[in-house]
Amino acid sequence: MLKNRALELFKNGYSCSESIIQACVEADICDKELLPCATTFSAGMSSGCLCGAIAAAQMVLGYHFGRNNKFNNQVFAREKAAALVEEFKNRNKVTCCKVLSAGLVGSARKEHCTKLVADACEILENLLSVKV
Repeated sequence: MLKNRALELFKNGYSCSESIIQACVEADICDKELLPCATTFSAGMSSGCLCGAIAAAQMVLGYHFGRNNKFNNQVFAREKAAALVEEFKNRNKVTCCKVLSAGLVGSARKEHCTKLVADACEILENLLSVKV
């Protein structure tokens, strides 16, 4: 299960975005070349904006459904991107890393972010199961 592997990676030194991408690489969902790209999406792209777990899930959706890939359906890709954000907001109210982790530091923040990684993985797996 993608979520379990991503959580294991997250607890062992991978960032939120890296853990999701690496779990997808290991599950043969995306190519290993995406992993270095995921590093810069950690901690809200180091600015506190978009949650890195969402950014990583969006990267995987784009990999599968975006331009010049096996599905090559940009409209479908954007629909999935919107569905990811909508469901994440249903579960967590916002997508902003700063807001999601406000006031949390150290192990408290890591524990909180563990839930966000789990949520993003669950949503991603569901969206990947519905093909064009």
